[in-house]
Amino acid sequence: MNTLSKALFLAGGLAFTGSLFAADVYVAPRNEWGQPDLQGVWNFSSNVPFQRPAQFGEREFMTDDEIVAMRVRLAEADAASDQAVASSDPNSPGGYNDFWVESAGITDRLRTSHVVYPPNGRLPGRAEGAVVQFGGLGPDVPGQRPVRYTVGGIAKDGPEDRGLSERCIVGFNDGPPFMPSLYNNNVQIFQNHDHAVILTEMIHNARIVPLDDRPPLPEEIGQWTGDGRGYWDGDTLVVVTKNFNGLAQSFSAFGTSAEKVLTERFTRVDEVTVDYEWTIEDPATFTDSFTAIVPMTKVAGQLYEYACHEGNYGMVNILRGQRMEELRASEGAN
Repeated sequence: MNTLSKALFLAGGLAFTGSLFAADVYVAPRNEWGQPDLQGVWNFSSNVPFQRPAQFGEREFMTDDEIVAMRVRLAEADAASDQAVASSDPNSPGGYNDFWVESAGITDRLRTSHVVYPPNGRLPGRAEGAVVQFGGLGPDVPGQRPVRYTVGGIAKDGPEDRGLSERCIVGFNDGPPFMPSLYNNNVQIFQNHDHAVILTEMIHNARIVPLDDRPPLPEEIGQWTGDGRGYWDGDTLVVVTKNFNGLAQSFSAFGTSAEKVLTERFTRVDEVTVDYEWTIEDPATFTDSFTAIVPMTKVAGQLYEYACHEGNYGMVNILRGQRMEELRASEGAN
């Protein structure tokens, strides 16, 4: 991690408005192996924008007045969303209304953006030739296989035409890195003396991260969530992940994961908060690295199994519906 992003992280740790603890005086509890104890279930919901709106410039945190105005604006948007659903096409099942959305963070640490480097809080430019693929809950978009985005698809000829979350391979917020999304913004951390396990609620993906000196996998062995190796930097758990398989985007709609290197830092800054900081380096996709901080808040609960597509009936029915449309079209032509 570069000096600038490290300084920004330390500054963020001191700006927790809901606690008197500061990052430079708090000492995390230890587990039986003497490591900082990160175990438990943590929630990373947030309504903070990922990239910083232009009006904030290089300012990292919102003022009290801005927080109040934001909450009023979000309440109005919630009401408008409910009204839009109520008045929408009665023949359309629609997507998600706000009843299902888990977007408000539990913490009062309200940044102007999750991105802290570059200093303007915006993603760096894209490298020349980087692939761009957009998906979404709306109609299918033109494109070719492989479909690297998570939601939506390019056609319904087969499961390979659907997004990665529709295929129950990668969730739309479980990463890595994981980012706040519609719902299921929870992660559970387990530790022993030489491993950490990072279990995301979405797709119930468990990354088993060795903390010893074992070598990484050979470069030619790519995996959906990469090959992670961890170590302790003081009280911070650092996980460096390489060997992504290239079949997912590098980040957002951009690039492929083939050359991505992800560095995650988990630091417990008080009894109920872990600062989750991550940096992506991918010169094939972006002209610079970028760093984000997503506070995670401890919750008194447990994770239950995530039933992707309710037992995978969703994918079967998507494809069955398309075959029925084709059959009816052919019968009408005859």
